Amino acid sequence: MKMGNQTVVSEFLLLGLPIGPDQQDLFYALFLAMYVTTVLGNLLIMFLIRLDPHLHTPMYLLLSNLSFSDLCFSSVTMPKLLQDMQSHISSISYAGCLTQMYFFLLFADLESFLLVAMAYDRYVAICFPLHYTTVMSPRLCLGLLVLSWVLTIFISLLHTLLMARLSFCADNVISHFFCDMSALLKLACSDIQINETMIFILGGLVIIVPFLLIFSSYARIVSSILKVRSARGIRKAFSTCGSHLSVVSLFYGTIIGLYLCPSANNSTIKETVMAVMYTVVTPMLNPFIYSLRNSDINGALRRIFSKWTISFFSTSDFKD
Repeated sequence: MKMGNQTVVSEFLLLGLPIGPDQQDLFYALFLAMYVTTVLGNLLIMFLIRLDPHLHTPMYLLLSNLSFSDLCFSSVTMPKLLQDMQSHISSISYAGCLTQMYFFLLFADLESFLLVAMAYDRYVAICFPLHYTTVMSPRLCLGLLVLSWVLTIFISLLHTLLMARLSFCADNVISHFFCDMSALLKLACSDIQINETMIFILGGLVIIVPFLLIFSSYARIVSSILKVRSARGIRKAFSTCGSHLSVVSLFYGTIIGLYLCPSANNSTIKETVMAVMYTVVTPMLNPFIYSLRNSDINGALRRIFSKWTISFFSTSDFKD
């Protein structure tokens, strides 16, 4: 649709993943399996934390919010990607594109702030174990969650409103499998200086500051661990932090490599693969990392399974 000499874009075309037509079915099955695993895995963690009283602690309250964030983060892009791969129709409306961008930024930023809160929780638990229950009170934990949600809602809404003020030229093809903010800015035919300035400022708040806070927390944790003479205590502390460090490495490593350290030699294929790492792979791996390396989660799963088994057989005996 045209207004004067300017084209008003009513929809965008997503190029999707850089794969050939003969590989569509294979990758569709792969990504479908990954998405189902993400949904079931994160729902399981939320379910266990909700049902097991032993997990009603600040650490697992933050973990349940992280699982919810991962579930929603993956659901923002994956259903649309799977639909496009199956129907071969990759169009998305202008409003739908901005909506997808808003929720993508919302849950990506939320995960970043939640990882900071979890790092602080581990710092207090390991460095000040006698004061943990006092410092990490329910009030503080709730305050951290509310602050994380308020900041992410504000930041994602600001970026979306700034994007909505832009005009887009005739080229409406997005070289991505979702409405990525940087890909959309490349299509704009109006001044994007304000957008780029806010990305730089808020990007520091969402990525650099949390990364430095997490690094600082774990530097202090390592320093505290090395002072412990007990080998058992050292193994227990590293085991507790291992899962969190794995998530942080996966999440921030790909984002920093893609957005903060871009290379002129980066191809669209390389950028898409890196985007898949933090939008698809990381939310899928989080449940495995926490369940396989966390004795509390494994214990909760055994207790609930045993309780249901006993209840099932008791009901069967009663009927007989």
